[in-house]
Amino acid sequence: MPSFKSLARLGLPLALLVGVSACATPFKADVSRFAVPLPAPQGQTFAVVAEDPKLAGGLEFALYADMVAAEMQQLGYNRASSPESANMLVRFDYGVDNGRERVRTDPGVGGGFADPFWGPWGRFGGFGYGRGWGYGFNDPFLGGPNVRSYTVYTSGIDVKIDRTADGQRLFEGKAEAVSRTNRLPNLVPNLVDAIFTDFPGSSGETLRITIRDDGENTVRPTR
Repeated sequence: MPSFKSLARLGLPLALLVGVSACATPFKADVSRFAVPLPAPQGQTFAVVAEDPKLAGGLEFALYADMVAAEMQQLGYNRASSPESANMLVRFDYGVDNGRERVRTDPGVGGGFADPFWGPWGRFGGFGYGRGWGYGFNDPFLGGPNVRSYTVYTSGIDVKIDRTADGQRLFEGKAEAVSRTNRLPNLVPNLVDAIFTDFPGSSGETLRITIRDDGENTVRPTR
């Protein structure tokens, strides 16, 4: 579900936001960022462009690009009228995989369940999700009545910032989440919130960021 902060940026009525907040559950994402010292905001301009040319010009991409732009503007940078006139290009990509079945047994049944749900960073490689993962289990009672299965999806966004004058890469970051929905309009706002939380962060660090509807996001090292 989109976070309160992201929905507010889109101008939704307060009453609707309160209703969304009441039913929201925390959204957790793994975020990895690499950066050189970004220029202090002094009138620099930026433009958000699609990393994947197939997304350029789409209405869905424009919606998410506005969210990224709002974050950049909060940092103090100005949105350019066109990529050609921008001092920085923010290259943005997003996606979700086709889902995987997760099998779970009730507590206390069988030999246990092994679920590397939030393993070390490194499974996120662009947007060809689902290659070479191993969601394993060790439960001799899978045929019993207490076993259930459901589909989980891995979604992610990729943000890169380049200086247009010389093409130098200033920032690159990825945010990834596992959830039971594949609806990008629900997922991308939270992923954008996550990647810009405590931006730009410490270069080379991977964090678990919990998105909260009160705007007080929680940042912890990954386990």
